[in-house]
Amino acid sequence: MIAFSRYPFNLIRAIAGLSLLAFLAWSGPGYSQQKPAVPGGSYPVKPVRIIVGNAPGGGSDTIGRLMAQKLSERFGQSFFIENRAGAGGLVGMELAARAEPDGYTLYIASGSGTVNAALISKVPYDVRKAFAPVAQFSSAPSIMAISPALPIQSVRELIAHAKANPGKLNYASAGIGSSAHLVGELLKYRAGIDMVHIPYKGIGPGIVDVISGRTHIMFGSAISTMPHAKSGKIRAIAVTSEKRARSLPDLPAIAEAGLPNFNWVGWFGLMAPAGTPQSVIAVLNREVNVVLNITEVQQALAADGSETAPGTPEQLRDAFEGGLEQATKLVKDVGLKLE
Repeated sequence: MIAFSRYPFNLIRAIAGLSLLAFLAWSGPGYSQQKPAVPGGSYPVKPVRIIVGNAPGGGSDTIGRLMAQKLSERFGQSFFIENRAGAGGLVGMELAARAEPDGYTLYIASGSGTVNAALISKVPYDVRKAFAPVAQFSSAPSIMAISPALPIQSVRELIAHAKANPGKLNYASAGIGSSAHLVGELLKYRAGIDMVHIPYKGIGPGIVDVISGRTHIMFGSAISTMPHAKSGKIRAIAVTSEKRARSLPDLPAIAEAGLPNFNWVGWFGLMAPAGTPQSVIAVLNREVNVVLNITEVQQALAADGSETAPGTPEQLRDAFEGGLEQATKLVKDVGLKLE
C-alpha cells in the first residue's frame, strides 16, 4: 500500500492527472461509449482509407470528409480521404473495386457516379457486382438555375421559351453521363423541348458560364448553386425532386410545371469492395447511422439541400438499383450515347 502522506501534494495531483489522461486515451473519443466492435474480432485496428473519385471540394469529397471525421471520432481510429480523380470518377471507383475486401478500403459512392459507370460499356467490371453497399448518407435533388440574362422566372416560362426557340437554349453539366446531363435530357424528353448539352470538366466552370450568360441553364447541388442565387448572379427556379425539398421550401418542384411525377434525386453513400466481411459491413452501417443522427451532421447536410438517409445496406442497394433503372430507361428512350 502506498503511503501518500510521504509524497508532496503536487506530485500526488500530477499522478492523478496522468491517470485520468491514460483513462481517457484508453477509452477513446466519447469515452463514455464503448469502442464499436466486430463480432469475433476487432475492427478497425489500423487506419481506414476512403476513396473519393473526384477532386477536393466536390460533393463526394465534402460529405466524405465530414463522415471520415465523425467515424474517426466514433472508432478512435483514423478514417482518411484519398482523392483519386480522373475519367469522371471512374479512376477512383476502379481502384476501390479492386482493393482488398478487408474493410480498410472504402468508397464514397454517388448516384451519378455509379449510374455513369454502369452505363458506360468501356468500364472493365460490373459495378453492380463490384461493391457491397454499407450505408446511405443522404439524398438530395438538384437545383435548376438559369442565367439572369434570360427573361424567365419559372420552369413553365422556360419550357414555353424553349418551344418558341428550338435549339437556342443550352445547359451545362459536369460531363457526359453526369447527373446534370441526365436530368437535362429527362427535362427535354418530358417537356418535348430541344436544348443543347454543354459538358464541362466539373460543374464549377459551368456555373461561371451561366453567371456570365454564355450558358443558359444548369443543374447543380444546393451548395454549389444557392450562394450564387442568393447574390443574384444566377436565378434558381426549381428542384428536380417530385416534391419540394424540406430544406428549400420556396423552390417549386419541376413536377409542378405540368410535368407530373418528374423526379430526379441524387444520393451519397458508403460502399466497400465486394467480399468484405458482413461483420465489418454491419458495424460500419451501425456507426454511420449513429453519425447521421448527430445534429451537427444533419445541419451540414441540410445546408447542401440534402436530407440524411439512415438505413440498412439493402436500402442503399435499392437506391442504386432504382437510379440505375431510371437512367437505363432514359438512355434507351432518348437514344443517348454516353461513350
